[in-house]
Amino acid sequence: MSLTPDGEVRSRDELVSFVREPHQDFLRNGHEWENQTLGGFLEALAAWMQDSPGWYRSPGKELPEGGDWAFVARALQAATVYE
Repeated sequence: MSLTPDGEVRSRDELVSFVREPHQDFLRNGHEWENQTLGGFLEALAAWMQDSPGWYRSPGKELPEGGDWAFVARALQAATVYE
């Protein structure tokens, strides 16, 4: 899998693999990232999520309606305390 999800992430295992990739990329190339702090990264994540309908609309795609938004929210919250 690559940092660009060209296809759909179809399973929890694929999502786990995908989420691990930015961490590894940050360890190698974090100095090149626009958002080098957790605060900056989370703010950019929220901003992109808010603007994502435009990102999908630009190439003629539709924002997926069937996503489990609660799962993503739980995962982000859990990461604040999970070891």
